[in-house]
Amino acid sequence: MKNERLEKQIEFILELDKEKNILRQTHLTDHGRRENDAEHAWHMAVMAYLLKEYSNEDIDICKVMIMCLIHDVVEIDAGDTYCYDEEAKKSQAAREEAAKERIFSLLPEDQKEELTALFDEFEANETPEARFARAMDNFQPLLLNNSNDGNDWESHGVSAEKVYGRQGTTKLGSELLYEKTDEIIKHHKEAGHLK
Repeated sequence: MKNERLEKQIEFILELDKEKNILRQTHLTDHGRRENDAEHAWHMAVMAYLLKEYSNEDIDICKVMIMCLIHDVVEIDAGDTYCYDEEAKKSQAAREEAAKERIFSLLPEDQKEELTALFDEFEANETPEARFARAMDNFQPLLLNNSNDGNDWESHGVSAEKVYGRQGTTKLGSELLYEKTDEIIKHHKEAGHLK
């Protein structure tokens, strides 16, 4: 007898594998190749666990880690939108909304509702868990950029002002990690890697 629930779960699991093909603008440490979405999500989840003591608020770390792991699944269809590409950001919400519906609909209804709710919570950035997960989403590429002498920022002509603008949400999740962020940005501004 065929287990339809299991078949749907396996279909979703295999769909997730496509996230490994979505390349981001950020390079791996020490000037390596560009990272993919799956690597970014995994790195964020591990970071969230290791750095949980720096959250501004009490958090359910399991929930944070799941948010980290699923937040870019929509990019399987929507593609990666570079955070400093203002033109691409105009259509990002619509592209991601359609992708969210298609991809999470592969799951059994209860799991579709659960993961959709977690995705939406992350996007809304209104709970302690979402704020800390968003801090990880900002801090992870910042650390990689730092490890690469700011090359990704420099190659895209990114300004310190734009990086500070994005990193404002880091402060909402972790004041201490924002202090480290500020230190890194100032270093790269002085070094000429950020305009």
